[in-house]
Amino acid sequence: MNEIIEICFWTCIFIVVYAYVGYGFLLFFLVKIKRIFSRKPTATSTKFFPEVTHIIAAYNEEDCIRQKIENSLSLNYPEDKMKVLIVTDGSTDETAEIIKSYPQVEHHHENKRNGKIAAVNRVMPFVKSPVTIFSDANTTLNSDAIQNIVHHFGDPKVGLVAGEKRVFSNESDNAAASGEGFYWKYESKLKQWDSELHSVVGAAGELFAVRTELFEPVDNHIIIEDFYVSLKIAMAGYKVEYEPDAYAMETGSASVKEELKRKIRISAGGIQAIVKLSPLLNIFKYGTLSFQYISHRVLRWTLAPLALIVIFFSNLYLALYSHQLYQAIFVLQALFYIFSAIGWMLQNNNLKVKVFFIPYYFTMMNYAVFRGFFRYIKGTQSAVWDKAKRATAQVNV
Repeated sequence: MNEIIEICFWTCIFIVVYAYVGYGFLLFFLVKIKRIFSRKPTATSTKFFPEVTHIIAAYNEEDCIRQKIENSLSLNYPEDKMKVLIVTDGSTDETAEIIKSYPQVEHHHENKRNGKIAAVNRVMPFVKSPVTIFSDANTTLNSDAIQNIVHHFGDPKVGLVAGEKRVFSNESDNAAASGEGFYWKYESKLKQWDSELHSVVGAAGELFAVRTELFEPVDNHIIIEDFYVSLKIAMAGYKVEYEPDAYAMETGSASVKEELKRKIRISAGGIQAIVKLSPLLNIFKYGTLSFQYISHRVLRWTLAPLALIVIFFSNLYLALYSHQLYQAIFVLQALFYIFSAIGWMLQNNNLKVKVFFIPYYFTMMNYAVFRGFFRYIKGTQSAVWDKAKRATAQVNV
């Protein structure tokens, strides 16, 4: 009996460590090997300026839309080569009225709200440029973002380019902003290595660009459409690149409650994507792409959260009925969850010491996976949703 429980315990330890840390180390190692045996890729010209359409889907964004427009119009890209298109379907505040004061912006609006991807699907037929840029209304782009992201399309093998998401943080942020900021720094590094090894496995909707001819209308019920679009293009054999020097800045979630709402939605969308993209699990067909997808995404939305529960209870049993090693490991587990509980109690405090916030954010993320799974099973997570409130801060890039 003990041997079976020990096997379960160590197998689950491997799954969790590999999903969150081990894959990063393995990826770094594989990239180092590739650099030794591969020729340095030929740099694409930074003077490549194709026409682009910058699409911003905005729903009730009156608080930030003016700043977004000003930022978009000031980007370092030839004015005659870039069109800014904003779609505000369903908005009931002053967003549409504010946009009207900017004649340089092409504005599309209808009163019915069907969700972000439905709005994007509706306006894509108006796009005539070879490259389409997508960014969120509550983000600020760095001045060279467009030219840094589009030069990759000089390579005909590139179908989509993912920009970098950066979360603006202060020394005294709450648990949500602190944890989110740390998470995205780590994710950005993984995406950079994923791209260098083979392909990014999922672009963030805050900023990405697509070769327009490859965009296909997405089912309006898809929850995380940016992830779905980028993987469909990768499955079609095109490269999904990562460009860290094209970045979108936003503040962290206003509270852990708001971040949890966002994470539950993403988790439900992740489960939905795994089902809809099930052919991508076939490593014999998609090779390295499948390996990256399973390692970086699938495990985090499936086996890793379940493994955490098995680890805790199997460790408890082994600590009671086996040798001291398991007692020591259980003490470390208990300390981790005590730190998480302290982070929960201090979640809305603005502290300079972040030691409790990272364990809490990790625990909250995995709790969100279970909530998201049941929402997907019950069909209660709509693609149309109320966005999470962000912390208020001036974001400079």
